[in-house]
Amino acid sequence: MGKEMENSTVVLKAEENVGMVQIADDVVAMIASLAATEVEGISAMAGNITNELMGRVGMKKLNKGVRVVVTGRNVRVDLAVMMEYGYSIPATCHHVQAKVKSAIENMTGLNCTDVNIRIAGVKIAAVH
Repeated sequence: MGKEMENSTVVLKAEENVGMVQIADDVVAMIASLAATEVEGISAMAGNITNELMGRVGMKKLNKGVRVVVTGRNVRVDLAVMMEYGYSIPATCHHVQAKVKSAIENMTGLNCTDVNIRIAGVKIAAVH
């Protein structure tokens, strides 16, 4: 009946008659990434050099720039994002935090305790 960690998965529900629901940490990271990039002013997630190189050879990961730590029923999310020039960093980050927290809690039933954001860069639109 409880929740346990197994191979980077979270067991939400384990009942003898029905079965078990597990969520992989990568799925929680993907939810966070998709929610963050839906916010106006966020141009992309920022990954490390390995993610960037793998993306160039065709191996893209949707959870790039996201680290998720699940402890019990609590989730902490660390995001690295690229912002678009001209947007308020505090306002945009507040919107990202609210959207990511809401998406994780609504889709997984877990409690999102922290959404930490690191601005990795600012994308400047090309002037024509």
